[in-house]
Amino acid sequence: MRIDLAAVEETAKELYIRALKILPPDIKAGFARLSAGETDRTAQGVLATMVTNIRVAEDTRNLLCQDTGIPIYNVRIGRGVEVDGHDLAQAIRRGCERATREHPLRSSVVHPITRKNEHTSCGIEVPVLHFGFDERAQTLEIEMIPKGSGSENNSFLKMAIPAEGIDAIKTFVVDCVIAAGGKTCPPTIVGVGIGGSSDLCVALAKRAATRALGSRCADSEGAQLEAELGQAVNLLGVGPQGLGGDSTAFAVHIELAATHITMNPVAVNMQCHSARRATATFTPAGISFGF
Repeated sequence: MRIDLAAVEETAKELYIRALKILPPDIKAGFARLSAGETDRTAQGVLATMVTNIRVAEDTRNLLCQDTGIPIYNVRIGRGVEVDGHDLAQAIRRGCERATREHPLRSSVVHPITRKNEHTSCGIEVPVLHFGFDERAQTLEIEMIPKGSGSENNSFLKMAIPAEGIDAIKTFVVDCVIAAGGKTCPPTIVGVGIGGSSDLCVALAKRAATRALGSRCADSEGAQLEAELGQAVNLLGVGPQGLGGDSTAFAVHIELAATHITMNPVAVNMQCHSARRATATFTPAGISFGF
């Protein structure tokens, strides 16, 4: 299957806009679950306000949040797909620029030293592009994630001592949630990366934070730790928007990688309550959109 790069550009544009305007169904279900179990009256009110904001934004075709984030595109290339990698990356970048200029969207991307804003949501190494490979034949999948600064500013890495074992991981995650408080606009998805090298560990945490609610770590030990930490962080009392309550996090998600015998890296990356994402899948039958 040969990929039409003009279609990729248009799709990259559409994905950015969709991600900013339509909240995935699993996140809406997560709100319903938290609201049903929340015991604090203030927290109940905050959750209700968040749900109303979502409904009004979608009904009026407005943005869920004014922060258009750092644009991230995750691309998975299946077997038998013919595409020039450089041209594919450039098509996605053009689509990202067009979404910002033609919609228009507020550009949140600036030069790291001069702070100059080109008003394209693009810059050096941005949009962030991740390429992977898929066992599915004749399939190209593009996932778009606008990662806001409220959540991204609460990113943490610890090169723990292996002898401290799993206790070091648990303590670090709980401490990070406490340190973040209401700055991440909770309820959050707490993404945890364990293992690998320092850079891989942080990438795993981001992958975990942007996973769909209801998904589980593929490793059984990781899945068990997800459940334990999910209960622990909701006992902290941070609550929605940091104002107290039971609903600090929708979930804790974990992704793992093998690591060195003298290392025990653990990273935390959080996603805010507006956990936005959108996906497009190219097949010989056409392009389908989802979450």
